[in-house]
Amino acid sequence: MSPGRLRPRRPDEQLVEALMPTPLPVASPEPAPLPTLPAPAARTSDGVLFDVGRPDAAGRVTARALLRALGWTPGLTLHVDVVTGAILITPAAEGAHVVGTREELPLPAAARHLCGIATGEPVLLAALPRQNRIVVHPLHTITAVLADLHARILAEPS
Repeated sequence: MSPGRLRPRRPDEQLVEALMPTPLPVASPEPAPLPTLPAPAARTSDGVLFDVGRPDAAGRVTARALLRALGWTPGLTLHVDVVTGAILITPAAEGAHVVGTREELPLPAAARHLCGIATGEPVLLAALPRQNRIVVHPLHTITAVLADLHARILAEPS
């Protein structure tokens, strides 16, 4: 017989149960304990709602979710101002701008220029329901804030 080949069983061979041990019952292993998570950080958003948009060539940015949360409807007149490098939008009876029919916010060219917002560049929209306002933050502001936060996170020991 060549090595590696099994010998065929003969019909008169049988397993003798008395010589075969019965398997012992195996207890289920205890489940590993779940890791303890740190307590959630205190929520300081104070009801601020966020969205990200990209202004089109005409300076409009779609903000349907935020507008609906604030109850701002198409045709609502708005006052647009630049404050500390961000665009502040508030409803105003004598406003020079309006919410668009497709639920978009106008970002006038002068305001975009003062804040350094380019066409198609992402902006962070923050709706402040208690103040009934929207603040539009340019990308470079968000980048600077996150760079500072990341530097602090990476500097902290684990």
